[in-house]
Amino acid sequence: MPNQGSAAARPDAGTAGARGTIAELLAAGTHPTMSFEYFPPKDDAGQAQLLDAIAGLHPLRPDFVSVTYGASGSSRARTVDATRLIQASTGALTMGHLTCVGQSVTELQGALGAYAEAGVRHVLAVRGDPPGGPTAPWQPHPKGLANATGLVELVKASGDFCVGVAAFPDGHPERHDLDLDARILAEKEQAGAEFAITQLFFSADAYFALVERVRRLGCELPIVAGIMPVTNLRQIERFAGLSGADLPAPMVAALHAVADDPAAVRSLGLDLATDLCDRLLAGGAPGLQFFTQNRSTATAEILARLRRIPPRRG
Repeated sequence: MPNQGSAAARPDAGTAGARGTIAELLAAGTHPTMSFEYFPPKDDAGQAQLLDAIAGLHPLRPDFVSVTYGASGSSRARTVDATRLIQASTGALTMGHLTCVGQSVTELQGALGAYAEAGVRHVLAVRGDPPGGPTAPWQPHPKGLANATGLVELVKASGDFCVGVAAFPDGHPERHDLDLDARILAEKEQAGAEFAITQLFFSADAYFALVERVRRLGCELPIVAGIMPVTNLRQIERFAGLSGADLPAPMVAALHAVADDPAAVRSLGLDLATDLCDRLLAGGAPGLQFFTQNRSTATAEILARLRRIPPRRG
């Protein structure tokens, strides 16, 4: 695996620099990108928590931030409101998510129009999970789209959007067919996708195997690694179950060994996440996206730890 060569190549404060699209930042390759994912708040308390997270992480100058998207109309409005809030309060390059779930093509076009009106020109186009969960049978909206590839085509036809898509190091939970996932990712690139961000995963080997599979197909999409800091054992087991991510046996054993000590679980979880990020950067991952859960401290601590350790050699 190639390695990044110097500590300056690590995600760090001040890397956001010149503005451009996310695809342009990744293509330039001057540094691994660093980004944060937030979710839209449901109420005033959630709004306050989001604002606290933004305030805590914005000084790290992320290359971009993204905001997740729900299927209900109210959630769609909250997502657009959250992207507008982040752009207005921080000026950060902001990407909104968009899913096919429960929406007609007309409704999807309306959401894209709302993004454009809010000045959001980056969209993460994902199929989304059925109401019954990620392993439930997929049923498209009768006037909607069948998959994310069709959604990419719609977004690209609807305006000057830079489009990202999802990738699955441990396999999509509905199919668990790694080769099919690679072919679908290549099809998304052909439809107009310009980069990908993975679902959460916990094995660097799984990430690099995904990259190798898609490269064999001629797919050159930059694949940003999605990182979920482990601070709560039950929460991470639930997220892993929903996403289909494999929890490596040594990781599970180590966390369960300290399960009765929340502080020890958190400390070990941050150690594990830091090591994963280190391995990914050493292997040439073009960027890291942290799934913040609208909290700032764990992500900030991992990035601080990364800056303190020398780059891994090989």
